[in-house]
Amino acid sequence: MSVLLGAKAPSATGTPLRFAAFTLLSHFRTEYDTFSDYAKANNNSLGDNNMLAFDFLNHTQTKGKTMMLDKGLGMNAVTDLLQTSGAELDYAKFGFGTAATMDRDLVAAKIDLYTAAGVTPYPGGTLLEAALAQDKYAEFLVEARALGFLAVEVSDGSTQIGAQTRERVIDRAREAGFAVITEVGKKNPEADHELGVAERLHLIQTDLDSGASYVIMEAREAGKNIGFYDANGAIIEDELDALASVGADKLIFEAPLKSQQAALILKFGPQVNLGNIAADEVTALTTLRRGLRGDTLGRV
Repeated sequence: MSVLLGAKAPSATGTPLRFAAFTLLSHFRTEYDTFSDYAKANNNSLGDNNMLAFDFLNHTQTKGKTMMLDKGLGMNAVTDLLQTSGAELDYAKFGFGTAATMDRDLVAAKIDLYTAAGVTPYPGGTLLEAALAQDKYAEFLVEARALGFLAVEVSDGSTQIGAQTRERVIDRAREAGFAVITEVGKKNPEADHELGVAERLHLIQTDLDSGASYVIMEAREAGKNIGFYDANGAIIEDELDALASVGADKLIFEAPLKSQQAALILKFGPQVNLGNIAADEVTALTTLRRGLRGDTLGRV
């Protein structure tokens, strides 16, 4: 950096951009000899990993949970994700049955990366449904523990699980040391439409009473024509209000679309829990939570 600050001025024939950059750096040096001096003058350290760029624009706020959908990221992609967004990420869901399609060592290594960064990894509920359908739930729990998963998702989005079975599945997972997240809703829109608000509320409350940490509101990846979203992905307000009556802090709203994320943040605040966030959208979601994107600027 000192080499850059001590550079010779570009000639008048140089590009305007280069000349402007030199002028800015020259002005900077009249105030501080090095960027290290600037950091010290502002009570910061260049080696402080907790220092955010433009930190003066950030303000303390309660942050909601963010669940990201990992549909098969490799080690490099996970490393990059955690470097840029790890502090804003709470859960990494190995979507659907993807965990069963990869080498065990790779899955375990990815789990280790997430866990070391303070992110809770867990397999998608569809994988648990497949295990139940094959009467392999005990084996599922053993393998999930051996791989290092910290939580499991209990759902019946693609199958039918009776109320008593669902309660036992939650109990056994908790007894095995897992945190439990459940999901309410169906993958098939026609089947999902048959679930009324009253039935959804009953399922949510029953799951919470059974020990679930959070209950996910199903919206799939498209976020349209399912759950409390209409065919265009807009929120059906009266249904959302009814579902949130159990306590929005107990729910994770799947919101794959930016418009949905912004609407939910504006309704419940930046502390709302959001899920099914694409890996390359976690940082973008953070800007919505902090009012650093046009949709929420000056409104959160």
